[in-house]
Amino acid sequence: MKRLQNKVSDSKLSLPITSVYAIGVWVLAGLIQEAWWIQFGCFALSVYLMAVLNNSNALIRIHSRMVSCSFIMLTCTACFLFASLHEAVCTMLMAATYVVLFQTYQDKEAPGLTFYSFLLLGLSSLVDIQIICLLPFLWLLMLTNLQSLSWRNFFASLLGVTLPYWFALGWSAYQSDFTLWADHFASLVTFQTPFDFSGLDTHHVVTLCFVTVLAIFGTLHYWRASYLDKIRNRMLYGFFIRMHLFLLLLFFLQPQRYDLLLRLMILNTAPLVAHFIALTQQRVTNIIFCVITLAALFLTIYNLWM
Repeated sequence: MKRLQNKVSDSKLSLPITSVYAIGVWVLAGLIQEAWWIQFGCFALSVYLMAVLNNSNALIRIHSRMVSCSFIMLTCTACFLFASLHEAVCTMLMAATYVVLFQTYQDKEAPGLTFYSFLLLGLSSLVDIQIICLLPFLWLLMLTNLQSLSWRNFFASLLGVTLPYWFALGWSAYQSDFTLWADHFASLVTFQTPFDFSGLDTHHVVTLCFVTVLAIFGTLHYWRASYLDKIRNRMLYGFFIRMHLFLLLLFFLQPQRYDLLLRLMILNTAPLVAHFIALTQQRVTNIIFCVITLAALFLTIYNLWM
């Protein structure tokens, strides 16, 4: 028996309708008045990259666009981040990093793909140096989940992540001005008191809690149902789960990085939520789907009002 959640996840209209909804939220948030066209373009590209990520890796074992739809809905709940250009670019580049990096699964002789994936990461770190904090953990995930870490791939990743800096520093040398780079790298070692959430408003906390609860719920569901997926998919979803936990740890240690970390959490949570919605069909799960959808709508309205 097909329930509402299954009809939504199977429908070809889900993504177009969700996209129209997203455009409406962006307009209400200030897309036209504030001229957030670049931010909106990055968002649209991120949605496309999430679709590519799903299709190229068969994250959902049925034909469904729920990965992109979940990403759209979760991003819209955090509409107060729409104005943030740096974080929008970093999210887009991180999604592109995943698309390329996942193609190295169990391939220890893939220096080319590894180079390009970490080149995207390096470009992202030019925008926000805090992305570099993910580098050691990505190597660990390459070893444990992607099973693609080798000496060749490791050095290819180093070359990729540093290449943008070679060109940027060369330009700075030509201009004889390195003050920008001093400030850029200085922010990497600027620390705030851990667990100090005084700088966060209520709507920031509520949105983070919503995304985290969905991540936990999606993780528990996946652990229960992962035996139905191929080993490759189990490893990729394990990648998302571990990355989200690492991002959550970074948030507790450095709450001032909220904007970037929440966007990256949404990126990793969307596939978990999509897997639950698309691949369950019990009466209880249908009720949970309705609750999640209504909660996302009310949270979006609340954040728009705030």
